[in-house]
Amino acid sequence: MSHFLTDYQMASLVEAIKTAENQSSGEIRIHIDSTTEGHNAEIAFEVFKRLCKDKTAEKNAVLFHVNFEQQYLTIIGDEGIHQKVHQQFWDKIHDEITAAFSKTQYFEGLRNAILETGVELKKHFPIRGENPNELSNEITFS
Repeated sequence: MSHFLTDYQMASLVEAIKTAENQSSGEIRIHIDSTTEGHNAEIAFEVFKRLCKDKTAEKNAVLFHVNFEQQYLTIIGDEGIHQKVHQQFWDKIHDEITAAFSKTQYFEGLRNAILETGVELKKHFPIRGENPNELSNEITFS
């Protein structure tokens, strides 16, 4: 893992998630998969179901599922997000991340995507009253 993201960069991504989530009631997760070969979309959806699906009150969790070795990225949003955030936004984010990855800017690509996602979620899921952290901000691995 260290040749893609340093420990400091991973800690900084967790901080970016906190910053993004402080703008809305949405939740953001990153999962880094280094074990899967092929069937990445299916695996990403299984990870999404385990970590995110139906685990937030407004069904507004987003998963960034990354497999650096296979150069694969999937972004999955829960039902509440799909009703409000258009595919065009996710396509743009996906393109920006993959462009950064192609320049070996793994950290920058993910950090910028997380922060942009936070801004987008703020438009559709504003904070009303308390804003509990419904999902862990920690990066998960398989």
